[in-house]
Amino acid sequence: MSARGSPAESNATGETGRPEVLISSEGYLLGQTVPVPVPDDFSPNADDLLVNNAEFVRTFPDAGLALTPQRHLAIVACMDSRMDIFQMLGLAHGDAHIIRNAGGVVTDDVVRSLVVSQRLMKTQEIVLIHHTNCGLQSVTEDGFKREIEKDCGIKPWWAIETFNDPYEDVRQSMARLAHSPFIVYKDHIRGFVYDVETGALVEVNAN
Repeated sequence: MSARGSPAESNATGETGRPEVLISSEGYLLGQTVPVPVPDDFSPNADDLLVNNAEFVRTFPDAGLALTPQRHLAIVACMDSRMDIFQMLGLAHGDAHIIRNAGGVVTDDVVRSLVVSQRLMKTQEIVLIHHTNCGLQSVTEDGFKREIEKDCGIKPWWAIETFNDPYEDVRQSMARLAHSPFIVYKDHIRGFVYDVETGALVEVNAN
């Protein structure tokens, strides 16, 4: 045991050349994860994306856009690949900040981004967007953390932020913003759930 009562650790360099830590009492090598099956239809995308970008550069339309969002708007949304935020809201490039994570939940890092957005980039309105059929509805907090711990040898210290009802979770995210001392502008905060089958936004009342 270490001086603080935690399992003894020894440093090593793995096959990747990156330092790894061996927790001897557990027999886990942190930094070396259990292989995850690769889908049969997967192939790397980066080369295709570079080709696409070269074409984009050839007709680049957005030179000269201002640093601050034109609509003074920040949107917090799920990372779900079915949601094109600009398209579904009729926004143009330069209109709004788009902050995305798994679930679109308000975490400490989302608050950090919103503080930068409000204080440095002059945004004054926040829109929250969850959606139906979210991946975070298919797992539980404790169960998913156990799976990660089994594979990696260490339990995540961060919250997965799973939920059952996207409407209730939007309501919780709105409450987090309302009670945060770091969010300066709170007069214009609204929340919605996007229906992935119809494309419609359903507003969520704060109360």
